[in-house]
Amino acid sequence: MVALVSRTGRHLQRYNQGRRQVVGCIPYRYRVASLGEEKKLEVLVISSQKKGKGMLFPKGGWESDESIREAALRETEEEAGVLGNLERMLGRWYFKSKNQDTCYEGYMFPLLVEEQLEFWPEKDFRQRIWMSVTEAKESCQHLWMKEALDVFVRRLGSTKQKIKEAEVVGPCSSCTLS
Repeated sequence: MVALVSRTGRHLQRYNQGRRQVVGCIPYRYRVASLGEEKKLEVLVISSQKKGKGMLFPKGGWESDESIREAALRETEEEAGVLGNLERMLGRWYFKSKNQDTCYEGYMFPLLVEEQLEFWPEKDFRQRIWMSVTEAKESCQHLWMKEALDVFVRRLGSTKQKIKEAEVVGPCSSCTLS
């Protein structure tokens, strides 16, 4: 069951050498538009709470009473209203806030979406939109999130290549039955 209230306040926030630690996800799915067509990768972006600030991936503060994975899942559920399978971390980025003179340490994870909630804590404050990777790179407001998206796409590409290579390799000649 979803608590329809986001966590607020910064008294539990984690900091590392003065940098606030934030975590987020790149929610994704594969969609088939029509029969026989290849599955298309889509990512979910959300609007900023500040009007006119563009789109971004769900992220927020990593708090002292939770693991990094718990924080990533919580933030994604609160801001984007999706649940799913959290995968291996994409990396860590250091960035400066555009509005304040504050430095951050950001961690991103891919999240294969399994459920899209009808109601979630920030439903009234944010829009969520499924789009292609290209569209997401154009609309995302944060360079570090675009870099995380590039890492994610490269990882998917290398996984697909490994699958193709495994399909091509047949049994060795000594294993063939005559």
